[in-house]
Amino acid sequence: MATDLSQKWVLMATAQTPTNIAVIKYWGKRDESLILPVNDSISVTLDPQHLCTTTTVSLSPMFQSDRMWLNGKEISLSGDRYQNCLREIRSRASEIEDEKKGIKITKKDWEKLHLHIASYNNFPTAAGLASSAAGLACLVFALAKLMNVQEDQGKLSAIARQGSGSACRSLYGGFVKWAMGNEENGCDSIAIQLQDEKHWDELVIIIAVVSSRQKETSSTSGMRDSVETSLLLQHRAKEIVPKRMIEMEKAIKNRDFPSFARLTCADSNQFHAVCLDTSPPIFYMNDTSHRIISCVEKWNCSEGTPQVAYTFDAGPNAVLIARDRKVAANLLQRLLYYFPPHSDTDLNSCWLLHGPLAADFPDGPFPLLLFALFSYVIGDKLILQDVGVKEMKDVEALPPPSETKDQIPAQKQRGAVSYFICTRPGKGPVLLSDESQALLNPETGLPK
Repeated sequence: MATDLSQKWVLMATAQTPTNIAVIKYWGKRDESLILPVNDSISVTLDPQHLCTTTTVSLSPMFQSDRMWLNGKEISLSGDRYQNCLREIRSRASEIEDEKKGIKITKKDWEKLHLHIASYNNFPTAAGLASSAAGLACLVFALAKLMNVQEDQGKLSAIARQGSGSACRSLYGGFVKWAMGNEENGCDSIAIQLQDEKHWDELVIIIAVVSSRQKETSSTSGMRDSVETSLLLQHRAKEIVPKRMIEMEKAIKNRDFPSFARLTCADSNQFHAVCLDTSPPIFYMNDTSHRIISCVEKWNCSEGTPQVAYTFDAGPNAVLIARDRKVAANLLQRLLYYFPPHSDTDLNSCWLLHGPLAADFPDGPFPLLLFALFSYVIGDKLILQDVGVKEMKDVEALPPPSETKDQIPAQKQRGAVSYFICTRPGKGPVLLSDESQALLNPETGLPK
């Protein structure tokens, strides 16, 4: 190393990586240590402006050990999944030189340097919104940039997979396939981009956050139990998913929304059927989840062709994919009718959680009454204009959906949904050049 290890320098890189939501589900591993799945899967990457992980990685001769902070709290890096990613990235690190700081690091020197890592999710962690996928993908991507790893995204996805299976799909934007592969060492179990985020950009995605609490049964233990006890999982992996993969790839390529919606809903329902077929049974959805499904199914049926697809990962939160923005506005109108906010107090709490909204109104002040409403719908909040809702009283005045005109409208479930996120298909990970966005202090390598 050309630089004295006693010198007080810090090298950093900060990256932002999106989460992804599977439309053909990954559930079950054939190899626990390498995280090799029992079937292929397909996901859509969500816009990182609305759901993402930001991670800063740093190294310095001052650091005594590898350390990590998640959402402001220090966590252990001793787990196999973190260690697998760190080991694989370090083994592929190349020589780097920073003339400005007078630093030169050779390939052998990487083993002597420790890392500090800080990561932040702008959405609920461990609540069924693929936080681990975004987190591990961001970690691998940021480390690869910091350590000058000369690998393409496909090979990086194989490393991210060893941290969290679904993480491999977050290394690309748009629609992504995770090929299960056939090799025992997992070298061919990688992510492949099917289409970029611009291919089907009229799609709008609304997420109903039913609960941001950590789920009772983790995905890791749930998958293990399903593999060991569910006969339906075996049938699904061998007979159902291979055919669905072909159909789904075709639907995405042709932007065939009716087929896309049918496959997405069916696969979500079958995934949760596998969870119920597991011993002991796993319950990820709740009554509110079921009511959202009923709402979408009744509307799709009344229209004669699917307007919205629904899918649920390992949690109660609904991911609803609308065929275009007009449909998304009609969907949100229905959701606000059936699941209005419980009280202004709850909404204000939600606003405090997600931060000030002045950036959405660059032309000047905005009515205080909008605070609560614009905190109940976050992400692309301009959709509220398409819905025609300006104040909380407009939500109360929403008419029953047209498909209920000959029936008694379902009872409103106040407070059943914590908030909604409006988003769209998005791009893959990016390196952030603005040092002010770093989560670690550039002088100490500790959290800001």
